[in-house]
Amino acid sequence: MRRILKYILTGIIVLIAVIVIAVKYWAYVTNPWTRNGQVFAQVIQITPRVSGPLVKLPVEDNQFVKAGDLLFEIDPRTFEAALEQARANLDNTRDQIEALGRQVEAAQADVEAAEATIKQSEAAIKGYTGRVVETKKEYDRQRTLDKQGATSKRAVETALANWVAAANQTANAEAQLLQMQASLSEAKANLAKAQADLGAPGDQNAQVRLAKAEVQSAELNLEFTQKKAPVDGYVTNLNLRLGSHAVENQPIMALVDVSSYWVTGFFRENYIENIRKGNRAIVTLMSYPDKPLEGSVDSIGWGIAQDDGSTGSDLLPTISPTFEWIRLAQRVPVRIHLTKVPEEVKLRVGTTASVLVMTGTSGSKSEKTAVATPKALQ
Repeated sequence: MRRILKYILTGIIVLIAVIVIAVKYWAYVTNPWTRNGQVFAQVIQITPRVSGPLVKLPVEDNQFVKAGDLLFEIDPRTFEAALEQARANLDNTRDQIEALGRQVEAAQADVEAAEATIKQSEAAIKGYTGRVVETKKEYDRQRTLDKQGATSKRAVETALANWVAAANQTANAEAQLLQMQASLSEAKANLAKAQADLGAPGDQNAQVRLAKAEVQSAELNLEFTQKKAPVDGYVTNLNLRLGSHAVENQPIMALVDVSSYWVTGFFRENYIENIRKGNRAIVTLMSYPDKPLEGSVDSIGWGIAQDDGSTGSDLLPTISPTFEWIRLAQRVPVRIHLTKVPEEVKLRVGTTASVLVMTGTSGSKSEKTAVATPKALQ
């Protein structure tokens, strides 16, 4: 009896072992995995916007910095002088525009005065013309009376003198009117020139706006002498030292954004069919083999570079020979969003990782269709 129980117990143990092995094997077969994974993060190139010697460099290579911390400062003296020069130029330009504005006002006043004088002269000429008509009638009447002997020679002479005087006044007024009209034309020409020299008034003037833009540019250049960390991260690839010359638009260090880590696993193409966006993923770093990370599938790559098909010198595709009895699966990148990272794990860009995707933990058939058929082709 004991022997039978022993056999039964042994059989149960063997059965349990077989079941465990079968479950493990089934998980191994159905859950895609790869040892070909890497840690990635957003790496920001820190580039100076202006050139000059470094006078402050409070960070070191591989140092952690917080957003807003000073990374470096370029000697600001040249840019401070440029800003003062730009501000002085703006003040001088505004003074010039104000002077031109006063010239416009004076020219406008001359035009208005000439126009008022012309109106007065025209009114005077109109009165003189009426006076000429009246004195001419009186002179004609006196001549008629003189022929009838009904007036004196003195009266006739007086009427003639009045008529001639009125005619002379009219002629003089008309001559003055012509001069005034010429003066008005000259005043209008001066006004037009002054307005052209002035352009738009005040801060709307093109020269003032240009001078203001130069001030703003100088202020920006002075601001650019200080570079602060845009995000929390680690300084890397810092090769300059205090006193080194920073060159505009030439990166001098990089900053690894600590809030942007992700893992990309490169899966064999025959595994991709079973992977869905949102599937749970287990990530194991080579540097921390006993501290797994948790995550989920964020996206699946839609294309990879091809070794074959590049254009040769004769514009024909260059195709490398293949062995027909060997078919190597391509590797497709799958991006893993990390959801849980142990506190003691320090992520580093480029380190090696293994990725296991737990199929069936999330995702749906509709998501499978979405993966198989891009929107651009639907």
